[in-house]
Amino acid sequence: MAENQDGQEKTEQATPKRLEEARRKGQVPRSRELTTMAMLLAAAVSLSLMGGKMITEMGAVMRLGLDVERSRLFDPAAVLEIAGHALIQALQLMVPFLIVMLLVAVAAPIALGGWSFSTEALGFKFDKLNPLSGLKKIFALRGTVELLKALAKFLLIGTVGGLLLWHFLPQLMGLGREEVHAGLAHVGNILSTSFIWLSASLVVIAAIDVPFQLWEHAKNLKMTRQEVRDENKNIEGKPEVKARVRSLQREIAQRRMMSEVPKADVVITNPTHYAVALRYDADNMAAPIVVAKGVELVASQIRTIAQANDVPLFEAPPLARALYYSTEIEQPVPAGLYLAVAQILAYVFQLRASARGGVVPERPQDVPVPDEFFQGPAGDQPGDH
Repeated sequence: MAENQDGQEKTEQATPKRLEEARRKGQVPRSRELTTMAMLLAAAVSLSLMGGKMITEMGAVMRLGLDVERSRLFDPAAVLEIAGHALIQALQLMVPFLIVMLLVAVAAPIALGGWSFSTEALGFKFDKLNPLSGLKKIFALRGTVELLKALAKFLLIGTVGGLLLWHFLPQLMGLGREEVHAGLAHVGNILSTSFIWLSASLVVIAAIDVPFQLWEHAKNLKMTRQEVRDENKNIEGKPEVKARVRSLQREIAQRRMMSEVPKADVVITNPTHYAVALRYDADNMAAPIVVAKGVELVASQIRTIAQANDVPLFEAPPLARALYYSTEIEQPVPAGLYLAVAQILAYVFQLRASARGGVVPERPQDVPVPDEFFQGPAGDQPGDH
């Protein structure tokens, strides 16, 4: 089992972040056997399809270079012209074949590990010059696998080559009795067929090497449980940092909530455990909204701010608890509490009017709260607290 420098076993699969970091560094699965097989097979098929035309046109290029008047051979400009023309024709002849080989050379690695270009992979590393590291690689699992692959390729190609030689031996022995042009064409056919079969035999090696490269790549990127935990902390943030952020968010929300208490029309209390501040504007609101609420210390702060800003306090324990558990800040009160809240707001508005010389209203004594609002999260009843 692989271990890291701390001796911990790398038992966890690489996370997406680890895989992305490895890709940025150029660490992607690659199989040289797959690329070699693909290029040799593409070359064999291309030469089999285009070989006859290439040989014919190459012969024309050679005749162009050899069939020159004697007088032109002593003219440097003419020699350069002939050589340049022959070179251009030869390049044009080879371009299709070279394009095929270039495309295969790029597509084969991409097919396994995808496209990856990393400048870090091009950087010089001094540890590659360390002979001890080189010896470790030789005797490591990869070195053993590379040795076995080399032996397998030698045996495979040798076996296929021997079978091809045994198959074409009668034809090879009869080439001496054929005409020159027919014999050359026959030799070309034998060579192209043999090249295709030898290249195709490497599919066996590639089929073994590709799964091994994928397995080794995944093994090298495995992580310890501690590394996974550290990465999760870096992504999600350390618990103490997240707790501090949540604390600051609560403080900001509480300060914002407290700043709305002076704008409230009434604060309904328990009287000491709960406090809910309500505001209602008949012209702009369909229903009263909750601008602040809290229990214990927060409730005490709400009452203090309300008293300092002449916001009336109204003691109604069941309604205070019902509002606290059934509402959210900046949200309207539930429809089931409209009647109870309306009675209190009407009393408060009449109280304000009496302060300007009107009749002092009678304080509501029985504020109706539906039964479904009596239960709090801990089974609070109307008489609790």
